[in-house]
This record gives sequence, structure tokens and C-alpha cells, in this order.
Amino acid sequence: MIKRFFSPTLLLIALLLDIQASNAQKKLPPFLTPQSKIWADSIMNSLNRREKLAQLFMVPTWSGTDLYNKPLIDSLIINYKIGGLIFFQGGPLRQVNLYNAYQSISKTPLLIGFDGEWGLSMRLDSTIRFPRQMTLGAMPDPKLIYDMGFEIARQCKLVGIHVNFAPDIDINNNPNNPVINSRSFGENKFEVTRRGMEYMKGMQDNRVLACGKHFPGHGNTDTDSHFTLPLINQTADELDSVELFPFRKLIDEGMGSIMVAHLNVPALDTTANLPSTLSRPMVTDLLKNKMDFHGLIFTDALDMKGVAVFYKPGELEMLTLKAGCDVLLNSVNIPVALDSIDHAIENGFLDSNAVYQSVEKILQLKYWCGLNKPQVLDTTDLYNRLNKNEDAQWLNYQLYRNSITLLKNENKTLPLKSFNEKSIASLVINDSLNNTFQQTISRYAFIDLFKMNKEVPPIEFESLMSELVKYKTVIISIHNTSTKVASNFGISEQMNKAIAQLKSKTKLIVVVFGNSYTLTKLTEAKQGKALLLSYEDTYLPALVTAQVLFGAIQPHGTIPVAPDSSYIAGEGLGKLDSINVLKYSNPLEYNVDSKKLAMIDSIVNNAIAQQATPGCQVLVAYKGSVIYQKSFGTYTYTDSTKVENDKLYDIASVTKIASTALAAMMLYDKGDIDINKKLGKYLPDLKKSNKKDLLLRDMLTHQAGLLPWIPFYKETLTDTSSFKPDIYNNLQSLEFPYKVADSLFINKDYPNKIWKEIIQSELKDSGKYVYSDFGPIIMQHIIERITDESIDSVVFKNFYKPLGIQRITYLPLSKFIKGDIVPTEYDSVFRKQLIQGYVHDPAAAMFGGVSGNAGVFSNAQSLAVIMQMLLQKGNYGKHQYIKKETVELFTRQFYKYTANRRGLLFDKPEPDKTKNGPTAIASSANTFGHQGFTGTCAWVDPDKELVYIFLSNRVNPSAANNKLAQMNVRTEIMEAIYKALPVK
Repeated sequence: MIKRFFSPTLLLIALLLDIQASNAQKKLPPFLTPQSKIWADSIMNSLNRREKLAQLFMVPTWSGTDLYNKPLIDSLIINYKIGGLIFFQGGPLRQVNLYNAYQSISKTPLLIGFDGEWGLSMRLDSTIRFPRQMTLGAMPDPKLIYDMGFEIARQCKLVGIHVNFAPDIDINNNPNNPVINSRSFGENKFEVTRRGMEYMKGMQDNRVLACGKHFPGHGNTDTDSHFTLPLINQTADELDSVELFPFRKLIDEGMGSIMVAHLNVPALDTTANLPSTLSRPMVTDLLKNKMDFHGLIFTDALDMKGVAVFYKPGELEMLTLKAGCDVLLNSVNIPVALDSIDHAIENGFLDSNAVYQSVEKILQLKYWCGLNKPQVLDTTDLYNRLNKNEDAQWLNYQLYRNSITLLKNENKTLPLKSFNEKSIASLVINDSLNNTFQQTISRYAFIDLFKMNKEVPPIEFESLMSELVKYKTVIISIHNTSTKVASNFGISEQMNKAIAQLKSKTKLIVVVFGNSYTLTKLTEAKQGKALLLSYEDTYLPALVTAQVLFGAIQPHGTIPVAPDSSYIAGEGLGKLDSINVLKYSNPLEYNVDSKKLAMIDSIVNNAIAQQATPGCQVLVAYKGSVIYQKSFGTYTYTDSTKVENDKLYDIASVTKIASTALAAMMLYDKGDIDINKKLGKYLPDLKKSNKKDLLLRDMLTHQAGLLPWIPFYKETLTDTSSFKPDIYNNLQSLEFPYKVADSLFINKDYPNKIWKEIIQSELKDSGKYVYSDFGPIIMQHIIERITDESIDSVVFKNFYKPLGIQRITYLPLSKFIKGDIVPTEYDSVFRKQLIQGYVHDPAAAMFGGVSGNAGVFSNAQSLAVIMQMLLQKGNYGKHQYIKKETVELFTRQFYKYTANRRGLLFDKPEPDKTKNGPTAIASSANTFGHQGFTGTCAWVDPDKELVYIFLSNRVNPSAANNKLAQMNVRTEIMEAIYKALPVK
């Protein structure tokens, strides 16, 4: 008979394969593989007993804060051969440098743990903050959580993390829980399980071990194990049915590790004051045997008072191992603990085989994490690799966007549709004025902004309330709340009082930037007309919630816990009426290639480096969403003030379509003008001039024979280029009312003199396309005569105000401080000063700053709203500003099959592709828009549902600088946009 001999390693491998084959439905933790077993055995054979025991310890370390403790960690690694570290607060670059340093001095590769439930930002600065788990619990579909887990794992590996102590699969069914709260997915065991499963699989599929916590369930307690030993006073059946449910399901799907909490659970172990960490009935009998868990069992931190107050160092660690735990976290005294464990094994109190099995599992995990090979982490461009990943940014946006929960919407209060009445107020409570939320809602409507601290003196409070009741609609947003019931969740009595006073006197909308439990104290929240819950108070929730108010984004979320009896877990009103307003999203939502879109940055930065312009704004909207909006550079080459998105530029000739064309189309809709009629019909001044018989359509398409321009300002200067005293004065008066520049006012009669010169000017080449500024000026006079209002008033009342766009205007210094307006040219010829807040065009300036050819100032966002309205055939926010047919008439090439490419006031692409036109070659024939002399443009391509805005002050310091046009900066950017768009 032949005897067969099997090594213990081969026997275990056979056992593992047999377990997997016999129970195909149950998955083992991913690190338990035959290959990891072989490597672990080889390492075990190289370690002495003390070194093996040291593998059980993971100690805390910091890469920042006052707790930075490298000398101590060095000593523990070199002298005691500890098995791993847990990184806490710090920064990613500092952590990577420490990781490399610590690994370089460790005999056995160190296992690195991290407590990052909402990603690295839970502990590390300069990293992406993903949502807390309660926020994720509000999402209708948990599939995105898998992607989040996968991305968090990617980031973890960049900074050397092998185990992330997440997800928290506690079922938070106690509103007074001081430690779990928003860390839980919610109170429904099925939803908690679904979400925990996705998080776990996402991380483990990307080779970072997940850790379910806090076994056997930390949700139903009102005390914090960091400070005391919480009591879980539920029956065994209740625990089995609810708290243990997610653990059981995740174990069956291959959960790699579980963290045991410091809890007193009499139903599972009757020993008085015994923490679950030290309970063999809970850890070994229940978790390992009954629930058949083969992965690593981590203790919760052993320095927490929930366990530390009952046991001495050394005794505590030894008892947790005896209970069945594998990894000891945050032991306060490693030498004493090692001695105690060693002594317990020597005396038979601890089973050495069980302890060594724990060590072997730890080593198997290290193999799975790639620690069988030397690892030196790369610090090159670490910040960008962590933060500039477009997929991660888009994922994070979706996570927050899908969580926003609408809990009340009486009489369809939302979405807000009335942008034109200055009857909306925003009251921010417990945050700064003009925060992200207020900035974003101000993109949609004229809103007066207020703020209030959570506690204010009664007189101040009443004064504020008396002001707010004057408004038709009030938006109250609650900020900087707390997760602690002891602090009333950050809710003050005055918050409730403000809601109570305004609820019957205004259309009140309440927005809570806090988690579900804040509603237990915000008792008046449901008394408004609408209630939105946004869960967190960071940039993305503010950005998306503001858009929900105006119908740009839908509120998909449902509340994951019932704060009190007036709410039901899982409720959420869902879809709002959709209105066609711009939203702010990510290129990836529309399959736009963000890397190709990023070429805009390169083009702009090169233009600035070549001094084609000091700075600029660029905006791209695609399919109704702003997918790119950036500001670059500085105000001037000598003024280091950075350009920001809200700053205003002189848009020069873009005024023709952002003002004059809008008013003309409005009058056309009303039948007040007929483009086939002669100018003399509309302006008596022209009846005795050579312009009386010109057709309106020819004038608007630049083929009426008008002169391109006349330098009117030259007649106002002396031979020595000084200002003629009868024309200008440095003081404003009835005689000199119109401001041309700082301390420069023009005579009241001079604008009329310029108008007469235009009327009397000669005509040339009628029927031939010759670009002229006189046509828009004449059109302005027609508009003003028909409406009996100045053109700036016409466009403000009929377009800018109802569209809710606040950063577009004539005469910007009447509404904005000079610092909000980017300077144009240093005018050394005419006005002898830097032009800032005054129109650059000399004739428009001499008209007092309001003209049909120039004079409008805007930022890119406000101009984009106008262009989006035109893209949508005159409709915006469910309001028809201009008839569809009128928009189509004005924006098409009016004289087809001719050399004149123009629409009615609108410019068009050059039909002859061999010529250098104003648009990208890729733009469709239906594209329309305009360029401006100061270095601006605004284009719409209806075929691509595209809006492109470029604003600059290329004329600074001198208009002679024409590098922007020579380098084709605007068209190159436009070409880059087309290349980034998805190919149909």
C-alpha cells in the first residue's frame, strides 16, 4: 500500500477549494486564495513567535496635526515589527511620503488601514469629498455607489491604503444616536444592505478591502462608544431580523472584513458590562461559526472608553483575541500587549493555532494587496491624480444630484418660474451672505439676499422679519447644522420662529442643508409651501439644490429615515415640472470628451502668454447644460486682479444681437416693424435724407450702402488733441449731462449732432455687403421712437429682467462697483485714461454709453442665457419671448446664394470654406451670433444644440494689439469644442 503525505498548506488549499465548490452561492473573502496561502506560509516561516504576534497590531498614525508621531512609529516598526498602521488626519502627499518611509524600514510589509467612509476627505485635506452614507441612502438607485466604491479604492491605492473601514452597515433606527447618525445609509434593512453591498463590491473589485461595521449593529443606541459602553437592549430575534441582516448578506457576497463594535448586548452575551469586542459568544460563536464568516475581524479602536475603562492594556488585547478577533486596532501599549499575549499562549490561556490563523489571514491579505512585491508610491502630480479625474468629479456630482429630496410642494410652488419680479428674497441662516447657494440661485432670478445668524437679538430678528414679509416669495436655507442630538442638531428656536412668522405672509420655501434628523428639531419645516432636504452643506449640494428650485434639475431623492411621525422613510415627491432653463453639469453627462474640451485651457493660456489678451471668460453650453465655464488671467497686464466668472466685460458689437436685435424681433412680433418697408416710414428725420428709401432688411443685413464708420471724436479735439471746452467739461451739469469717461462729460446737444452726421452721411455701393455700425444705431432710433423708451430700458424690461439675468446691462457703473468690471483700452488718443466701466466704442460713449451698436456689458453666464433662449427658438423658462418663426427669420442667412452671409443683425458662418470666417469650419450653416471689437463673441449652433461665449479685453492696453484675431484664438476654441462633442 502506498502512503500519501500532504503538507498542511496543500490540505488547506484543498479545503478552500472544497468549500468553494460545495457552496457556490457563498463567496469567500477575495484574499483567501491558494496563491495568498502559499506566500503567507513562506512569510510565517521567516518570523519568530514575537514577530508573528506583532502582525496582529495596527497602530494609529497621522500625517498632519499635533499628533504627528513618526519617531514612535519608527520604533514600533523597527523594534517590535508591528503588522500595520492606520492613517488618520493629514494630507495625501505627506501620507505617501510617510508610507514610503515606514515600508522601507519594516521587515514585513505593513498593512495600511484608513477610516474613509466618505472617501479620503474624511481624514485627508486636498481630496474629493464624497457624500456621507445617509446622503447615499436618499438616492433611488444604489448602482452609482458601486462606482463610488471603485473610485474611492483607486484613490486609496494612490496613497497606500489597503483596507478602508467602510461601509457602515449599521441600521440607524434611533434618532438620538450620537455617533452613527448620518454615517448610516438609513433605517430600512433592505436599503442599507443594497447600498452596503454596492460599496463593498466597488472597493473589493478594485483591490481595496472593505470592512463592514459595527458588528453586531451600532444603530439602536443613544450613547457613544468613544466615551462609554452603549447598551443594545433588543431581543435576539430583533437583532437577528434587523441588525444582523446586512452583515449576513454581505458575508454571503464575500465581505473581506468586519469591525466589531464596543457594545453591551445582553441578548447575545449576558456577561455584565462585557463589550462585544471581548465576547466569544458574539465574535466566535455567532460571527465566525453561525454566520460562517472567514474574513478578517477587526476590533474597533481599543483606546475608546467604551472598552478601555474596563480593562488594563495587555489584558484587553489578549481577551479580544480569545473572543475571536484577528486584528487589534489602536492598542495603547504594544510592548505590554505583546507580553500579555505571549504569556497567555505559554500558559495555554490562548490557543496558539487560532492566533496564528489570524496572522496567516493578515499575511494573505497583504499578498492580495500586492505587498508580496516592493511598493514605492509615486508622488508625481499626486494632487491632480486624486482630484482632477473627470470621471470621479462627474460621479460625485451625480451622487449629490440624485440625493436631493423634495418633501413638500404645495400647489406646485416649485419650480420657480417668475424671474422678472423683484419679489424673491433669500434668507441664509447660519452661513455667510452670498454663499454658493445664493450665488447659484442668483443666476436664475433677481433675488434680494439676506442672512441671519442662528441666534440674533430680538430687535434685529423682528426688523429682519418685517422686511422679509414684503416679498412674495422667501427662500429660507438652513446651514451648518450638526449631527449631534446634544447640540439640537444645530437647530435654534429662531429658525423655527422665522418659518412660523413667514409661512402665512409669503410663499415660503424651506431648504435644509442638513441630514434627516435635523427635521426632528426643525418642527416648522413642513409649514412652508415647499420643503427640500439636501443632507450636506458643501459646494455640490448647494449647486444642485439651487438648480432644483428653478427646475433645471429634478429632485430624485427619498428620505432614508423617518425623523418623526410626520415623515415616512422612503418618501419623496420626485419629479417637478420641467422648464427649459440652463443647468450646470459635467461634460461626461453628454459624452463630451473632457480631455479634448480641456484644450480650451491650453489655447487660452497660450494666448495670455503671447499677450493676445490679459484675461478672458469662456463658457460652453451643450444640450441646455453649461459644461464648461472658466475665467482666465488678470484684468490687465499690470493689474493682477484675477478674472472671475461674475465679472463684466464690454461685449462691444455683440450688443447688436444682445440688445438691438432682441428689441427689433420683439417689435417685429408685434407688427410694429416690417423689414420690407423703407426707413422713411419709421423715422421722420430720414424723409429728407438719402436714407429714406433704404429697406429695413438691407440695413439690418449690412447691404444698404451705409458707411462703415466715422471717427466722430476727432471733431471734438483741438489740434493739440485737447478737449474742446464747449463740448466737454470735467463736471456734470445740465449743460454737460452725459458721462463719457471719468471726469469727462459731453455737451447735451452733441449726441444729436452725431445723429445728424449719420443721417447726412453719403451712401456707397447699395446692395453690396459692407459691414456698418450705422445700421444698428438707426435701428436703435426706430426702436426708441416706436416704444417711446430708451433701448436700455426696452431690453431690460422685456428681456434681461424677465430672464432673470442680473449681470448684463448698459451703463454698468450705475449698478456695479468699478472693481466688478474688467477694463478695456488705455485710450491715449481720445479720452486720455484707462477705460473701465465706460463703453470702449467712441461713438457709443459720445451717445452717453447707450447705443445700438455697442454699450452692453455682461459676464459670460448672463449672455449665455440670451443665446440659449435664442437657441430654444425664443423660449426660456416656459415663456415665449420671441416667436419661433421670428427667431428663424432673423438668424438665417437672409440673402441666400449671395456673397452676403449675414442674417438680420446676426452674423453667420462664412459659406466659402476657403475664406477665413468668424466661426469654426465645423460649425453648421445654421450657426448664428456675433463678434465684438474688444475681443468677444457669442455663437449658437442649433444643429449641435451648442452655445459658445468668449469674452476678453484684447484691446488692453491698446486696440492696436490684434494678436487675438491673428492667432485665431476664438475660432480655435470653437474648433476644440466641436472636436470634443460626441460623434453621432
